Amino acid sequence: MKPASRRDDILSLINEFGSVQVDILAERFQTSRETIRRDLTELDAAGAIRKVHGGAKRALPPSVVLSEGAFEARMAEQTVEKALIGRAAAALFDEGSVIFVDTGSTTIAFARALARRRGVTVITNSPEIAGVLARAEAQHRVYLLGGEVAAKGQETLGALAVEQLERFKAEHVVLTVGAVTHSDIMDYDLRETEMARAMIARAHCVTVLADYTKLCRAAVFDVAALKDVDRLVTDRAPQPDMAQALQAAGVEVIIATS
Repeated sequence: MKPASRRDDILSLINEFGSVQVDILAERFQTSRETIRRDLTELDAAGAIRKVHGGAKRALPPSVVLSEGAFEARMAEQTVEKALIGRAAAALFDEGSVIFVDTGSTTIAFARALARRRGVTVITNSPEIAGVLARAEAQHRVYLLGGEVAAKGQETLGALAVEQLERFKAEHVVLTVGAVTHSDIMDYDLRETEMARAMIARAHCVTVLADYTKLCRAAVFDVAALKDVDRLVTDRAPQPDMAQALQAAGVEVIIATS
């Protein structure tokens, strides 16, 4: 294959999936990683892509919107899928687990399922998640982080919330994200991203909850590299390229089923 044709194909893949990894491209095109890196450098210099460590992303993802829309609207989307994901994720945690949980429609579904289990400790910035677990007759211990109230009372964010979070350590963090690319998990809101990063930094095991619509798409801010994620709970098997990226990053994929 001529270099120009290969670069055109690489650009098409990046535009389709949002991001690519050097190792996967090298295998796909049966060439060396050095050749792929040169291709990515050329495309980056032309402004067609954004080269990042280990791969590349769209320079300006055409499918990306700058926000996820109103929280109430998100709560009404993919409700069945989110409930399935929530139940599958809750089953991963035993009595005595200590878990950071961020705010999102899928983590609320997770909290509702977790409420039926016993004796977990949850640190969260979501008043609704705290309320769901505090009302449960299951002897959960719940800590609600203070800070600036955002999203019409749905979450606490900002420096004060992060400062309080840093007083805790947890074995697990459960996150909902805006997007999952071949190299990163991403979100749309900077302060939510900062909260998620702080939770990851204080936890040992990272579990991401994302329905199928979040896979193979990009958002605005990088939350963490895919290799920093331990488990992905989703409702459909990822597309082959996404599945290969997850496997290469060492991510355990759990498919929620009815």
